[in-house]
Amino acid sequence: MPLRGLQVLELAGLAPAPFCGMVLSDFGASVIRMDRLKTKTFHIDRLNRGKKALAVDYTRADGRNVFLDLCRNSDVLIDPFRPGVMEAHQLGPKDIQAVNERLIYARLSGYGQEGPMSAKAGHDINFLSLSGVLSKLGPDEHSRPRPPLNLLADFGGGGLLCAFGILAAVIGRISTAKGQVVDAKYVKQVVRR
Repeated sequence: MPLRGLQVLELAGLAPAPFCGMVLSDFGASVIRMDRLKTKTFHIDRLNRGKKALAVDYTRADGRNVFLDLCRNSDVLIDPFRPGVMEAHQLGPKDIQAVNERLIYARLSGYGQEGPMSAKAGHDINFLSLSGVLSKLGPDEHSRPRPPLNLLADFGGGGLLCAFGILAAVIGRISTAKGQVVDAKYVKQVVRR
């Protein structure tokens, strides 16, 4: 398993982030999914394959200490939230890399961390349409497009490309001995004038 020994901390989120963590786990990484403490029900999610789970409230002092200890001993953190969420808790990339400068902080969001659409919510169908891919998905050019579930944007454009970015950062860390921030986004923002 080529990723054996790689320690990954995945903050619980929607499909792209768990898919990214699952891909890393499938290749041998040790992945801990951090659930929200207030989750009332446990549900089986196929994207949790091969992962351990831990529920921590990192907004409280004791939970924050547990979270920072986990970050101190991890190689990768997968952040599935919109820009500013982790910074609001003083747990953004600068805060975490001050604790562990080798940590790769992977941010996975619809429109990236900066730009006019960065704070907007998005869904797979939005990403497909904005990228122009949706218009190509149909039996012919005169038919309505047929969305392919969430396989292209969420899994392919989001989770899989985030995993690729993480692996590129792991390779880069060999020569620099430092982590970096991976800003994985589904859609590159275009500003039209």
